Amino acid sequence: MNKREIIDSRVIDLKILKQLLAIWALKSKKIVFTNGVFDLLHLGHIDYLSKAKDLGDILVVGVNTDTSAKRLGKGKNRPITDEVSRSTIIAALNFVDAVVLFNEDTPYELIKTIQPDVLVKGADYKPEEIVGYDVVIAKGGKIETIEFLKGYSTTLIEKKIKFD
Repeated sequence: MNKREIIDSRVIDLKILKQLLAIWALKSKKIVFTNGVFDLLHLGHIDYLSKAKDLGDILVVGVNTDTSAKRLGKGKNRPITDEVSRSTIIAALNFVDAVVLFNEDTPYELIKTIQPDVLVKGADYKPEEIVGYDVVIAKGGKIETIEFLKGYSTTLIEKKIKFD
């Protein structure tokens, strides 16, 4: 496989994800899950995702589809980049093992399917407020929050582009 094929192979659907989860379970791999829109990849995303990977063996990233992202209300022009671009860019990161798109408002059903050992979100959330908290705690997993890298956000980048 060439490099692009390797990247593309990391963007998977639920059927493939379930197969990979079974393989990883047989190998006793610790599964970490996080999710987001990941519009305009920046240093804050790299910092956050690399720290998430440090919490386990396998990092699975849920990426909101364009439709799902629009419902989040981040602005009429968001997401700026389409779901194929966003998921492929995240999959290109060497510490990301799998990327799966989800169309729902939250990744709750995806978390129920994955049953991660570690669920990760930004430290702007209290652990018990994180979608999927109940699923992960019920299986004996952990909830982890990661501080955002100050000064880095897609919203700040968008404002800078508009006003500079």
